[in-house]
Amino acid sequence: MPRSPREGVRPAFRQWRAGRPFWGGLLLALGGAEVLLTLKASLDVILHVGMQGLAGYLLPVVMLLCGLLILFNPAQRLFYSVIGVLVSLGTWLTSNLGGFFIGLLLGVVGSCLAFGWLPDQEPRVGRRQRRKEARAAKTLSPAPVRQP
Repeated sequence: MPRSPREGVRPAFRQWRAGRPFWGGLLLALGGAEVLLTLKASLDVILHVGMQGLAGYLLPVVMLLCGLLILFNPAQRLFYSVIGVLVSLGTWLTSNLGGFFIGLLLGVVGSCLAFGWLPDQEPRVGRRQRRKEARAAKTLSPAPVRQP
């Protein structure tokens, strides 16, 4: 029976996601998108207009681009994450207090996650797995014999 094409999509996506700082790039891109959306809010909602014009739109676009570049070019993640955190902090002054703090926090957390990601790290073993292995080793090893 032939396999359906959907059976291979999920494992392929997991493998792609494991090779890059996925959550860091995604949060940084979402933060940039959120700040851009708050710039389009009505005048009743806007708290802080900041520097008029280009800077208010430029910084969230750079955040969005850095997030996407982290996802699709993980080799340069350190550079993009440093630029991302600086630009995220810059939105405090230029874009509605950093998108009402939400975009600012998403950008900073995403940049920090991307900066701290290690590409060749072994996956962590959970507590349950360690206990299971300890029990298996205990049952396989012979019990010490006491001499009178």
